Amino acid sequence: MAARKTGTPPRWLKPMNRVLMGVQRLGLGMKELPVLTVPGRRSGEPRYTPVSVLHLDGQRYLLVGYPGADWGRNARAAGRGTLSVGRTAEPVRLIELDAQAALPVLREWPVAFEQGAGMMRDAGVVEAVTPEAFEKIAGVCPVFRIEADPGPAGTDR
Repeated sequence: MAARKTGTPPRWLKPMNRVLMGVQRLGLGMKELPVLTVPGRRSGEPRYTPVSVLHLDGQRYLLVGYPGADWGRNARAAGRGTLSVGRTAEPVRLIELDAQAALPVLREWPVAFEQGAGMMRDAGVVEAVTPEAFEKIAGVCPVFRIEADPGPAGTDR
């Protein structure tokens, strides 16, 4: 019997994310899987999510891998957050790209993150782990450009 494709993350992903965040808190952070912290859009409480950061043409990007994911909606609402690797935290601004601007990032995503792209395929978010399949989710799965956040004028962080 084939697995049902729902466009939602696998059930094991949240528990796995908790384990990864625990490893980060111990200062054993993996450079390839930093933790993004953004305030909850309703509660204002910090929300933590391990993310994959794509480096492309001197810029950094995030892809919301599942439509409607809470962390993506929180990032959109806040527009800023903190990216942490181990005990090193960087304040960042999160700029959502329009569908057209997101295309180069989406085309590169399955090349750079084949395993994560495969999870998206298995969940039914994309048809295949190819640049062409990922282009089709432009405007469906948000893409954010990460920029350093200098903070409010006249202050140091």
